[in-house]
Amino acid sequence: MTRPVAAAPLPPRGAPLRVAIVGGGWAGLAAAVEASSLGHHVTLAEMAPSLGGRARRLPASVDGLALDNGQHILIGAYSTTLSLLRTVGVDERAVLQRRPLTLVDAHGHGLSLPRGPALPGFVRGVLSARGWSLRERMALLCAAGGWLLRGFRCDEQLTVAALTASLPATLRRALIEPLCVAALNTPAQQASAQVFLRVLQDALFAGPGASDLLLPRVDLGALWPDAAATWLRTRGAVLHTGRRVNAIAPEGDGWQVDGVHFDRVVLACSAVEAARLAEPHAPAWAGQAAALRYEPIVTVLLHAPGARLPAPMLALDARDAVSPAQYVFDLGQLRDPAREPGAAGTLAFVISGATDAIARGLDATAEAVRLQATAQLGRCLPSEPRLLRVLSEKRATFLCTPGLRRPGGRIAPGLLAAGDHVDGPYPATLEGAVRAGQAAARALSP
Repeated sequence: MTRPVAAAPLPPRGAPLRVAIVGGGWAGLAAAVEASSLGHHVTLAEMAPSLGGRARRLPASVDGLALDNGQHILIGAYSTTLSLLRTVGVDERAVLQRRPLTLVDAHGHGLSLPRGPALPGFVRGVLSARGWSLRERMALLCAAGGWLLRGFRCDEQLTVAALTASLPATLRRALIEPLCVAALNTPAQQASAQVFLRVLQDALFAGPGASDLLLPRVDLGALWPDAAATWLRTRGAVLHTGRRVNAIAPEGDGWQVDGVHFDRVVLACSAVEAARLAEPHAPAWAGQAAALRYEPIVTVLLHAPGARLPAPMLALDARDAVSPAQYVFDLGQLRDPAREPGAAGTLAFVISGATDAIARGLDATAEAVRLQATAQLGRCLPSEPRLLRVLSEKRATFLCTPGLRRPGGRIAPGLLAAGDHVDGPYPATLEGAVRAGQAAARALSP
């Protein structure tokens, strides 16, 4: 028998709202923190055994190394996420390694931006990029200048491939395609050019530090969910894990959640779960949420004793099935080996837009990545890498295609939505999730 969702004690008449949040990912936690800050009584239910959603720590570890469900990064433009870290007492410097945007390979070829003002820094970075001809560098500057003059706006039906078709093939393969699939988790041939331009605008031209890479130095649980949960509990919030909400129903001016009354409900679960719960009450909204298509991400963990990359994150030449990974992360440079001895020599290879990789089979994909590592990292690997683990997130993000219509944040009176799939300017990112959660919390009161 399913246990009901136990609610916080009923507040007296005229007290703040009793709010149920369905889902304990980054959007749900952001909604809970904001709602608690506004004085509301929060009850959160997460169906998984741990908090974090699609950016979470896994129960298993390898040689003392905590594993995540995939390799996530932040950028300096994620102002809402960074503010929420501070709110719950997380020191950015302790959990994130901040570096200027550097998208270079093992030979140092690629784009590396200097610190300082955004626009001059981008120009300097492009002009000094190694491995590109002068013609290629000038072509990128001209294209970026055109995007800037047009306010980073374009035809909503345009794909990234169409937007950048005039750029030299080397630039498209070495920069545009891997950057697009990393930011939108959608291949350039299918990805929305308008959303891509918005990401570029905020990341590359929003001000000093906006383009910085923020690489996690701890597991994803320690980065945000653990601290958020502690902060919430100290303020009286009730948090349930391993608890799936079966049904919601309107009741008076509020809603029942598995038979328990709340004044407001925020569906911060996946779009699939939100559509299931909302369908009896808002079929049009539910249909839009259910219609979203998804793209997987695969992470391959290899271990090579003594391995150390030139930088904590390197770009890879991802040409085809033989070389599927776009980026590699050196966990030995990111995690503390004193606390996590298994981090030394462990490399995380990320395959975004991984539909083909999953179709080929994870064993075949892992072997292709191992061979790719040997071929492209060369002397960085003093020993033959061995496979540690393959991680697959089959519904990592929605497919961010041109003209995509995403469900809105208001479902029905007193029923709100939060998540990276909710309508907004960003693709499926951590920043998009926390902004949606914060917006839902602020919309709780009329």
